[in-house]
Amino acid sequence: MNIFHNSIVIAMLLVSCTADKENKGTEMKKSFNEFLDSYYEERLRYHPLEATQIGDNRYNNLLPNDISESFRSDLRDLYTRYKSDLDHYQRDSLSVQEQVSYDIFKREMDVGIKGLTFKDHYIPVQQFWGMTLTIPQIGSGKSYQPFKKTKDYDDFLQRIDAFAIWVDTAIVNMRKGLTIGYTYPKILMERVLPQAKDMIVTDAKESIFWEPIKNMPDGITEADSIRLANAYEESIRNKIISSYQKLHDFLEREYIPKARNTAGFSDLPGGKEHYQHLINFWTTTDLSADEIFEIGQREVSRIRLEMEKVKNQVGFKGNLKAFFDYVNTNKKFMPYKTPQDVIAGYHEIHKKMEPQLKKLFNMVPKTGFEVRQTEAFRAASASAEYNPGTADGTRPGIFYVPILDASKYNYTGMETLFLHEAIPGHHYQISLQYENEELPKFRRFLWYGAYGEGWALYTEALGKELGLYTDPYQYFGNLGDEIHRAIRLVVDVGMHAKGWSREQAIKYMIDNEAISTETATAEIERYMAIPAQALSYKLGQLKILELRRKAEDILGDKFNISLFHDEVLKYGCLPLNVLENIVNDWIQKQDPKS
Repeated sequence: MNIFHNSIVIAMLLVSCTADKENKGTEMKKSFNEFLDSYYEERLRYHPLEATQIGDNRYNNLLPNDISESFRSDLRDLYTRYKSDLDHYQRDSLSVQEQVSYDIFKREMDVGIKGLTFKDHYIPVQQFWGMTLTIPQIGSGKSYQPFKKTKDYDDFLQRIDAFAIWVDTAIVNMRKGLTIGYTYPKILMERVLPQAKDMIVTDAKESIFWEPIKNMPDGITEADSIRLANAYEESIRNKIISSYQKLHDFLEREYIPKARNTAGFSDLPGGKEHYQHLINFWTTTDLSADEIFEIGQREVSRIRLEMEKVKNQVGFKGNLKAFFDYVNTNKKFMPYKTPQDVIAGYHEIHKKMEPQLKKLFNMVPKTGFEVRQTEAFRAASASAEYNPGTADGTRPGIFYVPILDASKYNYTGMETLFLHEAIPGHHYQISLQYENEELPKFRRFLWYGAYGEGWALYTEALGKELGLYTDPYQYFGNLGDEIHRAIRLVVDVGMHAKGWSREQAIKYMIDNEAISTETATAEIERYMAIPAQALSYKLGQLKILELRRKAEDILGDKFNISLFHDEVLKYGCLPLNVLENIVNDWIQKQDPKS
C-alpha cells in the first residue's frame, strides 16, 4: 500500500479516537473492569507493534509515527482523559484485585503524562534498541510479525511505507535536537553507522527484508507470489534501502560532527529531571540517584567478598583481578566449536535442572520455549535476551543468544544466564502473566522492569536449589552476573548524575568483574543509550529477596517456597510497593499472629 493510503488509515484511526472521546458519557456506565478494557483497546491503536508481539493481529499493518508531535499530543490526551475518568470510580468500593488494578492504572497515567514532558523524541535513534533495529528484526520473518498468508505480506508492506515516514521524522527531530544541544553521545551514533550500512545493499534480494519472500508458504497463490515479490523488491529498494542510506548519510555528515562527547543525561537541557523520572519509571520506586549509588557500592563490596571465597576454593594464586582475567581468557572455559554446540549447551542446562523445578514451582506456563542464535545483523550490539511468546501459544517464547565466535564463547556464565533469560526467569514470569485470563488485559501485557528483571535476577539465586552451580566456576559465573547488576547501579548513576565519563565507567566495570574490555564497552554504551533501565534488575531482586527472607523468618516451618513463588507470580507485573503489600498480606494470612 502506498504512503497516501497508509495516511488515510492512520487518519481514520484518529477520527475513531476522537469519536471515543465524545462518547465518554456512556463510558461511565461501564464496570471498572470494562473501563480498563476500554483503555486497553484504545491504547493498542497507539502501540500496534505491541499488539502484534502479543499475537493480536488486528493492527499488523500499522506503524504510527510515534515520534511526531501530533502523535505525542494525542497520546497525552489519551492519558489525561483516562486519568480524569478514573475519578468516576471510588477505590474503596472496588474488590481487592480491582484496587490493585486501580493503583497500577493511576500510576500508568501519571507516569505516561510526565514522560511526555521530556524531549526523548529528539533522540529517537541509538545502537541498542528502537525502530531502526526492530523493523529489520520483524521484517526478517523470524520474529513476531507473521508471514503466513497473503494479508500478512500486504500488512508489512504498509509498515515499510510508514517506516520511511518515521525515518524522515527522526532526521527532522534530530536536527531540532542539535539546535538545543539535545543529542546522544557521538560514540553511540558512530555505532549506529554500521547497523544502518548493513541494511544498504545493492540488490534488494540480498536484503534481510527479502527473507519472507524466499520462504513464502505454499498456501499463497502463484499470482500473489509474483505480485508480492515485485512489491517487496520495489519497497526494499525505494523505501528500506533509501531510508537507511538517508539516515546513514545524515548521521555521518551532519549529526555526528555536532553530537556531544559527554556520557550522561545530566549534560542535556533538563537532563537531571529527566533522569530522575527515568529512575522512577524503571525502578517503580522514589529512590534518589544518590541512594541508588550507595546501594550499588555496598552490593559490589559484598559480592566481591563472596568471589574471593570461590577464588580460594579453586586454589587460584593471585588477586581477584587476575582471577577475572583467568576466567575470562583461559581456553578451557571456551569448549565450543560451533553456534549449535552453544545452543546444545543451554539445552543441557535445562535438562539438568528440570527435576527440581517441580519442587520450587506449582505454576508452569503452557507457552512453548526455544533457544535461538541472535541474527547476525544485530548480534554485535545485542545482549542475550528473551522474546515472549503469545498468550494463545501460537508462538513460543524465544531465548536469543548472540554468538559472534563460538570458539570464544565462555561457558562459565551459561547456567546463570539461562536461569535469568529463560527458565524459570523471563519465560516463566512473562508466559504465566500472558496466560492469566483473570487479569484485566492492560495488566496481562504490562511490563515493569523492576519486577520483571528483578524476578529474573532473583531466579539466578535459585541455581543451587535447582541442582546447578555444582561447578565452582559456574557459581562464579552467577556471582559475576550478580555483581554485574550491582555495578550497573554505580556506573549508570555515575554517568547520568555524577558526571562520570564513559571511560571512567568502563574502568570501574573492568576492575570489579570478569569482563572483557569489548563487552564492558558495549555494556556501558547500552546504559548511555537507555538511562536507568539497568537499575531495575538489582533493585527488584533485592526487594524480592527481602520479601522472601521476611516470609521465612515470620513463617518458619510454615514457609512453602512454591506457594511464595505463586504469590509473587500470579498477579503479573507489579510496582514494587504493590508487590510488597501483596506479599505482606499473604504472610499475614499464613500466620495471622504475625
